[in-house]
Amino acid sequence: MRLRALLETDALGLRLLGGEDELDRTVRGVMTTDLRDPSRYLSGGELVLTGLAWRRDAADSEPFVRILASAGVAGLAAGEAELGAIPDDLVQACSRHRLPLFAVHESVAFATITEHVVRQVSGERAGDLAAVVDRHRRLMTSGPAGGGPEVVLDLLGTDLDLRAWVLSPTGRRVAGAGAPLPPGTAAALAGEHLAASRAGRRGPHRAQVAGTTYSLFPIRNTGRGAAPAVRDVRETVLSEWLLAVEADAGDWPAARLDLLQGVTQLIAVERDRRDAARTVRRRLAQEVLELVQTGAAPAEVAARLRVAAPVLLPGLGTAPHWQVVVARVEWGGDGAVEAGPVAQALLEEVLVDPATTGADSADRIAVAYSGDEAIALVPLPAVPAVPAAGTAADGDGDPAADGAADGPEAPAAGDGTADAGPGLHADRLLAAVRAPLSAGLGDDGRLTLGVSAAVNSAEGLRGALEEARHARRVAAARPGRVCAAGHHELASHVLLLPFVPDDVRRAFTARLLDPLRDYDRRHRAELIPTLEAFLDCDGSWTRCASRLHLHVNTLRYRVGRIEQLTGRDLSRLEDKLDFFLALRMS
Repeated sequence: MRLRALLETDALGLRLLGGEDELDRTVRGVMTTDLRDPSRYLSGGELVLTGLAWRRDAADSEPFVRILASAGVAGLAAGEAELGAIPDDLVQACSRHRLPLFAVHESVAFATITEHVVRQVSGERAGDLAAVVDRHRRLMTSGPAGGGPEVVLDLLGTDLDLRAWVLSPTGRRVAGAGAPLPPGTAAALAGEHLAASRAGRRGPHRAQVAGTTYSLFPIRNTGRGAAPAVRDVRETVLSEWLLAVEADAGDWPAARLDLLQGVTQLIAVERDRRDAARTVRRRLAQEVLELVQTGAAPAEVAARLRVAAPVLLPGLGTAPHWQVVVARVEWGGDGAVEAGPVAQALLEEVLVDPATTGADSADRIAVAYSGDEAIALVPLPAVPAVPAAGTAADGDGDPAADGAADGPEAPAAGDGTADAGPGLHADRLLAAVRAPLSAGLGDDGRLTLGVSAAVNSAEGLRGALEEARHARRVAAARPGRVCAAGHHELASHVLLLPFVPDDVRRAFTARLLDPLRDYDRRHRAELIPTLEAFLDCDGSWTRCASRLHLHVNTLRYRVGRIEQLTGRDLSRLEDKLDFFLALRMS
């Protein structure tokens, strides 16, 4: 299709700002980006859509436009939703490089333009293959009756003889027509995709597992819901879906490659719809979290939980139990990556039972984030009554085997350890996803996760949050890229959670912190702030010294003084946990 044809479609809401002499350029595809340098994702001939989140000041327009022009893109369309009128510096830069520039009215979604361009390009370049994409589009946009990604993949198989699957970043099957992938293959493909994305290689990525060749196509957000101003691949690599096709795309003609790229964009529309549906659950989790962390009255928290329960457990007739899961993703380097949203998206994926499929299988998971920490509020059905001794409610006398509390929202119980029982278990949450996530985290990333015990009231939620945080710190003390710990690993420290009596809190914190406070008052030594920073850095001398702007030797002197005054040893996990609890309860 020609650029000129875009202006003739009123529904697209495009207004030409410059480049009238270049409107006969051919459009081969469409790409949405807010990267400052999107060159590695460009192959030429694209209509580039941008929300302008990459632009910090006028000087940013020239290098951005120069990159697009060098890549041979057909034109640039800038949204007016973020800044209103398109900046003059961008108009001038496009004029210098003879790049056609369009303004997109704020009422028009980028997904609408994407669908239109994909449909037109496919019709002009792929002949009969375009009819397949058009059928896919109609089925996907028709809602639940259309079948969503499953129907798209089924048509790929029947019309193009291609077996394909949509996979999550952990290798969970989101959609797939026909037989599932062989055991372990999906996780291996997800790991290959994450490793290739971290290395900056352009898709499709070629992977070979058990003698079979697959081509892996990234599925990236295309609508206004896409994350703005992505500066680093680490901000999205752990949340992207991928399309795995059982074929070697290296020898495909350009028309078929274009078609598959169009299919990924159509599936991305479904992904955008799924992400939008999560907004309510995320907001509920954020509201409950804020109430709990600010010490709101249990009755107020309970009222908010009653609002959340029907959304997370529709049709449930009894009050649920709740668990709290805390996750943190940490990156090395300059710390420019905003880790909270990354941890939120990743935790939403990790908490989905790997045995389930479908784009909406996480509809009972509510995750918020605070700073670098993601916090999940996971509802569980009420624990069923245990049959009397000698009965066999499920045929073998095992009351846990009836699955009443072990559905997708409550994975199966453990193997007789102290963590056994209904609900989530730390040792199982990461078992199926450790390998692919390690590939996505690379050499500079780390995921640690903590799981609380189940609680059945608003009064217990604050303690569950603290418990999950303590468990995550236990996980952080272990080696490895991906680590988790459960509440049962906290031993006696669980007794010191915030719901203990006030007199116990006061006695416990006074015994540990009063000697440090007295010393700080006399010498202005800042031992309390040093202790807080040391624990927050998980005992890392280098990170703590950098945060406090101290020499490491000065930090060692202060920590030594803390140990001398309290008789504790900050190299021992138990003493670290005691200090952490004392600081939180003080």
